[in-house]
Amino acid sequence: MNPQNDNMVTIKQNEETSDIIYDTEKAGFMEKKKKNDVLEIIHTEVSEEFGGKGLGKELVAAAVEFAKNKNLRIIAYCPFAKKIIMKTPEFKAFLEQ
Repeated sequence: MNPQNDNMVTIKQNEETSDIIYDTEKAGFMEKKKKNDVLEIIHTEVSEEFGGKGLGKELVAAAVEFAKNKNLRIIAYCPFAKKIIMKTPEFKAFLEQ
């Protein structure tokens, strides 16, 4: 997914967190946890001043890509992440029901 603008977006992630950087500012984050062959998405949050730019979707896309690269299934406890995954056919295959 691409953000809806031309600003620089970077996602820094590991097995427990993802931070999204918009230009040079931290705009949001995702809490997650890797357990065996599952990536649990706990919480996704984008700061209000960065709302409407598709950054939350970027975080979810990055988590799905992370899971795909590590051959993990996803359990989304975060309602936002679950909604995005369910609405995106190429992401839905990774969601554990």
